[in-house]
Amino acid sequence: MSFPWSPKNLPKQLFINNEYVDPKSTKKLSLYNPASGDLIADDVALANEHDVDAAVAAAEKAFPAWKKTPPTERRNIMTKFADLIEQNGTAIAELTRLSLGAPYKAFGAFEVGLCAEAFRYNAGWIDKFGGESWPQEDGFLKIVRNEPLGVTAGIVPWNGPVGTIGLKAAPALATGNCFILKPSEKTPFSSTALGSLIKEAGFPPGVFQILTGDGSTGAILASHMKIRKVSFTGSISTGKKIQEMAAKSNLKRVTLELGGKSPAVIFDDCNLENAVTWTANAITANTGQVCFAASRVYVQEGIYEKFIQKYKEAMQNKAKEVGNPEDEGTNIGPLVDEAQFKRVSGFIERGQKGQGKLLVGGQRIGDKGYYIEPTVFTDVDINSEIHTEEIFGPVSVVRSFKTEEEIMKLSNGTNFGLMAGVFTQDINKALRVASDFESGMVGINCVSLMFMNTPFGGSKESGIGRECGIHALRAFTEPKTIMVNLNY
Repeated sequence: MSFPWSPKNLPKQLFINNEYVDPKSTKKLSLYNPASGDLIADDVALANEHDVDAAVAAAEKAFPAWKKTPPTERRNIMTKFADLIEQNGTAIAELTRLSLGAPYKAFGAFEVGLCAEAFRYNAGWIDKFGGESWPQEDGFLKIVRNEPLGVTAGIVPWNGPVGTIGLKAAPALATGNCFILKPSEKTPFSSTALGSLIKEAGFPPGVFQILTGDGSTGAILASHMKIRKVSFTGSISTGKKIQEMAAKSNLKRVTLELGGKSPAVIFDDCNLENAVTWTANAITANTGQVCFAASRVYVQEGIYEKFIQKYKEAMQNKAKEVGNPEDEGTNIGPLVDEAQFKRVSGFIERGQKGQGKLLVGGQRIGDKGYYIEPTVFTDVDINSEIHTEEIFGPVSVVRSFKTEEEIMKLSNGTNFGLMAGVFTQDINKALRVASDFESGMVGINCVSLMFMNTPFGGSKESGIGRECGIHALRAFTEPKTIMVNLNY
């Protein structure tokens, strides 16, 4: 079966019970190309409560059989789906690029590969995610089973619309749950297109469904009395609302992967070139629209001037990589839409009014599309918004520091706690600082990265729960203790 979707034939319907269907709602989503500002489509389906109910009903019907599907059969369906994603990777990434503006070489290929690998990795766990048993000397054999929750949902962000599907749907499906995907209203096409591959891979009707929509659709999912779990990636403010709705409805389980303002602490004894490379790449990847981007850069005073010079040069070179995402040599595309462009531009404009010193960048590139120069502020006020708030664009702030004690206090003095990085060639110092960071993830001589087999997520207001590895499987299951009386 050939992949039917392309920029000339966009998937605009809902995918319910293995069929593309029109929504019950007459409201539609409008999408614009961030590279040009041109309208892509104004008739994309927006799911309402009736559509959600239909998807939930199909999932409830499918759940008993899917839960009991033999592990090898479930594994084969998931690995076939991964193969299909890879085989159609270029076309899928092109659908993302339409409304996200992410170049294929720099981001699209990585994201599609991440999704495929997530399905393969989690499929491999299906017959290996065992329970536990406990000694029976007290007369009772204790058995702990990991049981699926039932109907689950994932609300994925616009900045990683395909990769994050793998992080949520794959562990949910591997553990025997049914799954309803809600893509971001800013980047729905690549997600919705997967319906064709879901069916081709052999997922039974109702097991894996896709509902496009906006925040109102997400609210219906988070509040639904028959959905047992929702996994959300996005802003802290929306995450708090989802947790509240989950609690007020049926106390559904939640995983929240939220924002960050990640520090990179660079000591005098670091490998300077390595530190510059990692921090420059971290704030410009996906045009800085990454939750764990290293947006606070702290440099010890002994190498501060040298670092600033090289960091400025690196960012100037990054500016040369900005361009049309369809062009071969482009590594950095536009911001996702006009709203995000205005948000980032507003931070930059206000930042120049006493919050810090503009080192490089800060300007719009061209007069068409939502392009902006990689931007760095130095000498920032630690209480200013550019230092304390997540900007979600290619904007970083830099400060110098003297002592380890001083910089750990500054690094941890925030409600965020997603990612942190320390750059030093002293392994004792590196491990000490890594331990002291209040952060879900820490890189030593690296920053802003993740792995499929280790927990991904944050502390404090950066989230609840973890994705990836065995932790994702636990997040989509409930442990059940069975006690066998051996003394009757």
